[in-house]
Amino acid sequence: MTDLITTAEAHLAHNYHPLPVVVSSGEGAWVTDTEGKRYLDLLSAYSALNFGHGHPDILAAAHAQLDRLTLTSRAFHNDRLGPFVTALAELCGKDLVLPMNTGAEAVETGIKVARAWGYRVKGIPDGRANIIVAAGNFHGRTTTIVSFSDDDSARDGFGPFTPGFTIVPYGDADAIAAAIDGDTAAVLVEPIQGEAGVIIPPEGYLRAIREITERENVLMIADEIQSGLARVGTTFACDREGVVPDMYLLGKALGGGVLPVSAVVANEDVLGVIAPGEHGSTFGGNPLAAAVGLQVVRMLAEGTWQERATQLGAHLAEQLQPLVGAGVTAVRVAGLWAGVDIDPSHGTGREVAEKLLERGVLVKDTHGQTVRIAPPLVIRATEIDWAVEQLRLVLAD
Repeated sequence: MTDLITTAEAHLAHNYHPLPVVVSSGEGAWVTDTEGKRYLDLLSAYSALNFGHGHPDILAAAHAQLDRLTLTSRAFHNDRLGPFVTALAELCGKDLVLPMNTGAEAVETGIKVARAWGYRVKGIPDGRANIIVAAGNFHGRTTTIVSFSDDDSARDGFGPFTPGFTIVPYGDADAIAAAIDGDTAAVLVEPIQGEAGVIIPPEGYLRAIREITERENVLMIADEIQSGLARVGTTFACDREGVVPDMYLLGKALGGGVLPVSAVVANEDVLGVIAPGEHGSTFGGNPLAAAVGLQVVRMLAEGTWQERATQLGAHLAEQLQPLVGAGVTAVRVAGLWAGVDIDPSHGTGREVAEKLLERGVLVKDTHGQTVRIAPPLVIRATEIDWAVEQLRLVLAD
């Protein structure tokens, strides 16, 4: 058993970012490792802790539910599910919610719903439904999802792949319009691409997609698993352009950093195409998840977190901008979410991330030269200043 554990740890160290073994979530934006060292966590969009570590309201909701029923299968009703899905539907302005566990489950569910809608409502011939996706996307790591990824690290060695997807350039609405035909059921898009490096599309891109899909009788599916729930300063990234998609895919922050919670949210004419027994999840909507999710939605409904992300995001952008030309080639900021492109002469994104780790700052590298910064929404302006100063010092070495 010891050899097995050692082998597993070696595999993880080789394949993943070398993060510390966290034994305490601390509070706010900080975590503590096994040796007592504290780290400022700027990984929250990645690890789903939008509201910080150990937020008292979220912990209270979880603790209260733990004294009652926790996990059940979908065969049982629970008194937390109704309030949760009602509140989430209201937050999204939609009719129905299908709760799941992980973001990948939400995406897979969205694909199934889009195909069923294509066959049962639009009238696409059986077996021919197609979904348009964007290059550079990241929607998960299941077999079907990596089938429409163009990231070799996600695809190599995992074929054969699932058909039924067309990839077009991200940010190019005209390419979407040109790709649509009679077999197109949906357009699936990240309003802001997270894993790609916080790639913000041109202004008007989402509005154009909405206009095209409405005109062509095609569903617009927004994967807001990373970008949604106040991360970018609005409840959803689609709100930045005043766009309401046909379907929201949600996850990560929906679980408040306590446990996995995801959901598909749409109106009855879309999500209602799934009949009872056709789709589900053993633990989707379990009482503990629903209690935590309900508290998260209640916090979001106040609007204060969105405002905080807007204000602190502007501060983050102001602090990062002077680094352009001083070890950084470009900065992209949307609320409390930033992609920082490292000048290759100063190392790779991973090398910079490892040096920041040594200084007590946790970030995520991606696509070679990019470092992603995603502080929890409880972070203080002074903590942002300190983190950016650590980055400046790393780049100055």
